[in-house]
Amino acid sequence: MSNVPVAVVTGSNKGIGLAIVRALCKQFPGDVYLTSRDPSRGQAAVAQLQQEGLQPLFHQLDIDDLQSIRALRDFLKEKYGGLNVLVNNAGIAFKVNDTAPFEVQAEVTLKTNFFGTRNVCTELLPLMKPYGRVVNVSSMVSSSALGRCSQELQQKFRSDTITEDELVQLMTKFVEDTKKGVHEKEGWPNTAYGVSKIGVTVLSRIQARLLNEQRKGDHILLNACCPGWVRTDMAGPKATKSPDEGAETPVYLALLPSSADAPHGQYVSDKTVRPW
Repeated sequence: MSNVPVAVVTGSNKGIGLAIVRALCKQFPGDVYLTSRDPSRGQAAVAQLQQEGLQPLFHQLDIDDLQSIRALRDFLKEKYGGLNVLVNNAGIAFKVNDTAPFEVQAEVTLKTNFFGTRNVCTELLPLMKPYGRVVNVSSMVSSSALGRCSQELQQKFRSDTITEDELVQLMTKFVEDTKKGVHEKEGWPNTAYGVSKIGVTVLSRIQARLLNEQRKGDHILLNACCPGWVRTDMAGPKATKSPDEGAETPVYLALLPSSADAPHGQYVSDKTVRPW
């Protein structure tokens, strides 16, 4: 078993994920794993970074596939005895002009962005070593979508006592409400991506609380962040930040020094804690 520290970035063969891997390869004192669903795309991204003189490693990971998540979990446990840095970056978004029915967009988007991310956390958080860092990449759309929820939903999503089960029930209800065509009547905003990222931000708050309760002495810090509006396949060419600029806040949170005890359980944008 290796004593080398290890970092994993999900969905990192392109865009912000690739930029996070690039920055970690330069700054993190250990092994950095680039992951992607498609091994050939992942290997191509590794080759690209190798041409830049960096040494990322590759592991296949499809966050929609529990077996794939568990294969990565078992590999990390066996080779490293755990995990030091986890960046949950993998996510999808439908294009604005996509013609897929809203209920289909809702189901597909939440399956990956919320339920897939949650499954990664369920399997990998127990592996986090003392002074570990977990970064869940959310979006500024999560706070704007929160503001468009009914008062009742806002109250639930801002609650300091909401449980993971209650959050899962709410995310499931959103998908069911879209299928029944009643999501707006039920107080939901008209953005599947936004709701999925509300889920990621609230999940982060819950996970941080549980770490405080169960592993206080381990000094693990876990936060949600907004990378900003970044020029990627997802956000398009008009966005204001380059992928490397978009990676700055996630990387800052991933590399918080061992002496830091904050931020934890926060929603962070431009390296600044934002109100939720």
